[in-house]
Amino acid sequence: MTNSSVSQLNAGTLNKKTNNKVDIKFEIVDGWFCDLPEKSGLEINASRFKEKEQTAQTNFITRCPSPHFSPKEDCSDVHLLVVHNISLPPNQFGGDYITDFFLGKLDKDAHPYFETIHEMKVSAHCLIKRDGSLVQYVSFLDKAWHAGVSEYKGRDKCNDFSIGIELEGADDILYTEQQYKTLATACFSLQQEYPNIKDNISGHNQIAPGRKTDPGEAFDWHYFYTCLQHIQKA
Repeated sequence: MTNSSVSQLNAGTLNKKTNNKVDIKFEIVDGWFCDLPEKSGLEINASRFKEKEQTAQTNFITRCPSPHFSPKEDCSDVHLLVVHNISLPPNQFGGDYITDFFLGKLDKDAHPYFETIHEMKVSAHCLIKRDGSLVQYVSFLDKAWHAGVSEYKGRDKCNDFSIGIELEGADDILYTEQQYKTLATACFSLQQEYPNIKDNISGHNQIAPGRKTDPGEAFDWHYFYTCLQHIQKA
């Protein structure tokens, strides 16, 4: 799947949604997104949020602290946001395997693939699921173990100065509109908290070329930036 074909597949969504604004913002308290999205006064155009409020008000943003992190030497040294993807088992969505993996509790007997990864110690700051809900594993005041061997604009060890957000997905499977909107909202909120991020948003493939491919060709950067610009202009 090429980038142009991804844009064509999303063209209908773009044409329908570009006049609508993302309807929430996330507050950050002590390095964590708040448990509940705060209504920002923007145009509401997502029934999924209403449904969440009616059924499970505390579940739109969930905290699951991971033991896989390191303290930041300088909590203000945040200059980069890295977009990843992950699915466990590969190309399958749903369930709690990703959370189990980031918490170091993955059952190696639950799937043959898990035998190869269950001892790895990795994490991301956040995961955005297919329905747009968000799980946070590591405080933004700490380093998540998401980037590995990496370099951005001549600076290596990207974990030291970046925030990593995982999308539940795969390189060649289209992401959901809900994921784009939550990612854009999270990004905007982080830019307000850490102005040095500015336009420094990268895929994992860009900071670890040849080693990583995510978020893959299925990620529509144009649509993501469209969502982000709507929030910034609101």
